[in-house]
Amino acid sequence: MAALPWDAIFTIAVLVVVVVAMLRDWLRVEMAFLGGLGAVLFAGVITPDQAFAGFSNPAVLTVGSLFVVAAGVQRTGALSFLDRIIFSSNRSLYRVLPRLMAPTSVFSAFLNNTPIVAMLTPRVQEWAERHDVAASKLLIPLSYASIVGGTITLVGTSTNIVVAGLLIDADIPPLQMFDLAWVGVPITFVVLIYFAVGGHRLLPDHGSTQPTAQAAFRESLFEVEVAPDSRLIGETLEEAGLRALKDAYVVHVRRDGRLMPASPDVLLQGGDALTVSGKINMFYQLLQREGLRPPHQSVVEDGEERLPVFEAVVAESAEFAGKTLKEVNFRERYGGVVLAIQRRDERLEGPLGRVPIKAGDLLIIEAREGFDDRWNANRSVFYLVAPRRAPRPRPTPRKAPLALAILAAMILAFATSVIPLVTAAFVAALLMMASGAITVGDARDSIDVPVLIVIASALGLGGALEVTGVAAAAAHGIVSVTAAGGLVFVLLGLYVVTNILTELITNNAAAALMVPIALATAVELGVDPIAFAVIVAIAASASFISPIGYQTNLMVMGPGGYRFVDYFKVGLPVTLLVMATTVAVVFFVWIL
Repeated sequence: MAALPWDAIFTIAVLVVVVVAMLRDWLRVEMAFLGGLGAVLFAGVITPDQAFAGFSNPAVLTVGSLFVVAAGVQRTGALSFLDRIIFSSNRSLYRVLPRLMAPTSVFSAFLNNTPIVAMLTPRVQEWAERHDVAASKLLIPLSYASIVGGTITLVGTSTNIVVAGLLIDADIPPLQMFDLAWVGVPITFVVLIYFAVGGHRLLPDHGSTQPTAQAAFRESLFEVEVAPDSRLIGETLEEAGLRALKDAYVVHVRRDGRLMPASPDVLLQGGDALTVSGKINMFYQLLQREGLRPPHQSVVEDGEERLPVFEAVVAESAEFAGKTLKEVNFRERYGGVVLAIQRRDERLEGPLGRVPIKAGDLLIIEAREGFDDRWNANRSVFYLVAPRRAPRPRPTPRKAPLALAILAAMILAFATSVIPLVTAAFVAALLMMASGAITVGDARDSIDVPVLIVIASALGLGGALEVTGVAAAAAHGIVSVTAAGGLVFVLLGLYVVTNILTELITNNAAAALMVPIALATAVELGVDPIAFAVIVAIAASASFISPIGYQTNLMVMGPGGYRFVDYFKVGLPVTLLVMATTVAVVFFVWIL
C-alpha cells in the first residue's frame, strides 16, 4: 500500500489532537471539533465549501427542528399518561423494569430521548422513594431503554439523521423512516428481556431512598439560616420544632463566627446558621418553613428570584479535593455556592465551609443558569453537573392533543414520502410555536447548539477523511485485518471501532467520522453500503459502558449515585448482546 500523502497524515494528526483534547478536557467538545475543522481548512486540506458544507447539511436543521418538536410535546405534558402505564405498586424488578423500559423505548423511537429521560427521572425517584427501592436499580435501565428505542426509527436519535444525511451526500438512496427498525426492534427486545430475566441482578444497589435514621445521618451536611424577620426569633430550637426532625438533626448553631452546641434551649436569633446533618431531602423541607432560608452568602441579589440548584460530583482530579470550601474560595472561583455536601459511608462534622472535600462527594450548589453547561465541559473538576430539580415550565394541557397531532403528522408525512424529513421536522417545529404548544423563547432554549456545532464540524472533518484518502486507507485496514473471517468479521470490526470511538468522544461525531470509512469499506468489498451505514448508526448510538458516550447516561449518573465502574459492569453484557444482534440482523437482511 502506497504511503499516505501529507494532507492525509496532517488530517490524521488533527483528529488525534481533537480526540486527546476532549479526553484530557483541554477544550469543550464543540470547540475541539471547530478547532480541528479550522486546522484542516487553514492548511488547505479542504476548501471552504467542503469545510462548511456540514453547517448547511439538512441533518443539522433536522436535528435542531426535532429539539423543538420534542420540547413542545414535553412542555404540554402530553406524555403525562405514561405515569399510569409505568408505575404500579409492584416492587419486583423483573416486573417493574419492563413496565418502565418498554414505553420509554417506544416514545424514544419518535422523540429526542433527552427530554424523555429528563421528564421520567424525577418520577422514577419519587416512585422508588415511596416503595423503598434504590433508584440505582432503575435509572440505568431507563437510560438504556431510551438509547435502544432511539434506534428503531430514523428520527429516534440525531445519530441516525447524521448517517442518513451522509448517505444522501454520497448519492446513495436515503434511509426511510422504519428501515432501522429491522435492527432497532430486535435489540430493544433483547435489552428488555435481558434486564427482566437476569440483568437486573448486576444493577448496583446504592442504598434505598428511605435509609435508616442512623444511615441517613451520615449522608449529608448542610446549613439553613434564620431570616432577620423570622417568626422563629426568640424561640428555642425545641419550640421552633427543629429538634425532632424526622431524618436529620441540628449539629450546632453558628452565630457571629462562634459555634454553639445545638441544645434544646438555645434561643434563635436572626442570622443564626444552623448546621444540619441528615437526609438531603430535609434541606428542601426546611427551606419550605417560614423564616428559614439558605445561607446568607447565596449568590442571589436582593429582589432576584431563587436561582437553580445543581448536583455536582467531585472528580478525583479536582484541584480542591482535600481542601475546604473556604480554602479554595469556592464561590468566586467556581461561580456557585455550596448549600450541602453529601458523602457516602462517612459522617460529616463541623461548619460546612470547613469540611475537607473528597473525590466522589456530591455537592448541592446554587448557581446561575449555565453552570451545568460550563462545568460539564471540564470533567477534571466534576464528573457530572445536573440540575437538582429540572425547571418545570407550567404545562399547557389544553395544547397536549395538538402537540401529539403535530408529532403524528410529521411522522406520517415523512413515512409516506410526502415530504423529506427536514421539511417535515421544520414545519412541525414552526407549528409547535404557532399553535402555542411552546413559546419562541422556550423553543430557542430547547435547541442544543453545541450538539449542532459538533455535528456540522464533524461532517466537515469527515469530508477531509474522504478527500485525503484516509477513509479509504482505514477501510482497507479494517478489511485486511478482518476479511479472513468473512463479512461477519468485517461487520464486527467496523462495529467495534465505531463503538469505541463513540465511548471516547460523542455519538454524532463518531457517526460523522466513521460513515466515510464504512462506505469506502462497502465499495472495496462490493456489498450494499446501507449495511455498513446501519452498523455505524447502531454502534454510534449503543453507548452503554461509560457515562460519557451518551447524554442520557450522564443525566442519570447523579440521581442514581452511579460510579464509572457501574456502567462498565452493567453495560458490558448489554454491549455484547446488542453488537451480536446487530451484526446478525444486518448480515441476514442486507448482505445475504
